[in-house]
Amino acid sequence: MKIMVYESRADELSELRAQEAKLGIELKITEHVPSLENAGLAAGCEGISIMGQGQINKPLLDAWHNLGVRYLSTRTIGCNHIDLEYAGSLGIRVCNAAYAPNGVADFTVMMILMCLRHYKQALWRGQVNDFSLNGLQGREMKDLTIGVVGSGKIGSQVIRNLSGFGCRLLAYGLYRNPSIETLVEYVDFDDLLSRSDVITLHMPLLDSNRHIINRQTIAKMRSGVILINCSRGELMDIEALVEGIESQKIGALGMDTSEGEEGIIHEDHRTDILSNRNWFYLHQFRNVIMTQHMAFYTDAAVKSMVECGIQGIWQMAHGVSCETELKR
Repeated sequence: MKIMVYESRADELSELRAQEAKLGIELKITEHVPSLENAGLAAGCEGISIMGQGQINKPLLDAWHNLGVRYLSTRTIGCNHIDLEYAGSLGIRVCNAAYAPNGVADFTVMMILMCLRHYKQALWRGQVNDFSLNGLQGREMKDLTIGVVGSGKIGSQVIRNLSGFGCRLLAYGLYRNPSIETLVEYVDFDDLLSRSDVITLHMPLLDSNRHIINRQTIAKMRSGVILINCSRGELMDIEALVEGIESQKIGALGMDTSEGEEGIIHEDHRTDILSNRNWFYLHQFRNVIMTQHMAFYTDAAVKSMVECGIQGIWQMAHGVSCETELKR
């Protein structure tokens, strides 16, 4: 069996080769983001594994299907970059990745603490030998109410992590998670918005929740609210975030992912001119921390992502149950 691996990083190579030897398959590997222009790289392959930077739309799926591709994996948990319904109509089976929620949950808590303690401004001052305290007074988590939007695997682990800080915890989700009900108060969305000092998002991106954080929902929040997004950028309307920061309705932003990050994250652009105005405008504020979509990026998660990406294709092709197969 031959599999085309797009968007490969150097840190994945050893595990990719290990999976190749373990399963007795052949991997074709490229760093390129999948596109219609490079679809031909998959010629002769039954399966394709990708990350999250390309848009896997109808023309690209048609091209791959015509080349004989019947299996697709994304080495990410999120799958909103894939037209799953159209893939299914072509008979292309799709799976995603799974990894322990601890890395993203830990990163989320770090983001909250950095926003509460003015990390960005303190770091900048220290780099120019300014060790003054003016403007750096923070807040303690035990005095705050933190709202967690989404209580799946990652959201629930965030709640467990935060429970040790003594803060009041609210949660909103389509389903209650029995494993955390003793740690958190489940409330409706508007209640969470109005009561929370910090709001952190942990939801997959769906048509129903795109821009769930917008001008109207921000208006319902406490003045000085801290917003954290280590989930999917499009959950937050970036123009509304700009307005919220400018008006000081939003006290701080901690964003590992943001709307419009495609083509920016995971690349070195030091000598490039980039045109995403809202992204870079937000980036320059002293109370906005933006990282390069790296909350997932731990040794354990990378290993698991590669395993899921390659083994998932092998399992689907060989009639073995694939736990991460996406059904539409």
